[in-house]
Amino acid sequence: MKQAKVTLVPLEPEDREQFILDNQEAFNYGAMVEFGLRDEHMEAEGQIISREVIEASIDGPGAETWRILYEGRKAGGLVLRLEPEAKRGELELLFTAPAEHGKGVGYGAWLAVEALHPEIEVWETCTPYFETRNIHFYINKCGFAAVEFFNRYHRDPHMPADFEPPEEDMMFRFVKVMGK
Repeated sequence: MKQAKVTLVPLEPEDREQFILDNQEAFNYGAMVEFGLRDEHMEAEGQIISREVIEASIDGPGAETWRILYEGRKAGGLVLRLEPEAKRGELELLFTAPAEHGKGVGYGAWLAVEALHPEIEVWETCTPYFETRNIHFYINKCGFAAVEFFNRYHRDPHMPADFEPPEEDMMFRFVKVMGK
């Protein structure tokens, strides 16, 4: 397979609003393909991922936010949370524009992340249970392993104790140990 021409550039403040909208469009597209936009999968205001979640990710401690460029045009984005002293990183968000799906953009972006941060020994990420494209991507393309399945019987320990997730709020957690 030909490697896509993908580069990462830091998110510019004037592009923040469009980054958020593009992220929501990409997540909504995935849900629409899977469910036909069933309302029970929406977080807020008709979105699979809320503005608040995206902003918290962008503004969180240790966060790096990047625009993904494919052949020089905006094709997606990602947010990393790094703990360099622990040699750990989290891929908090990764999205590609639906028009760019199947072109190797996501994989090219992931390879760029690994090259950008060779000091990170362990990467983590999560994806919703219904995002079968993502599950395939993380396991079969990027070399992550599914290590946990969060659901109403096994809750995400990072959620507040009083948070009661809806029954369909299920996520896979993935880990990639570099060099393995």
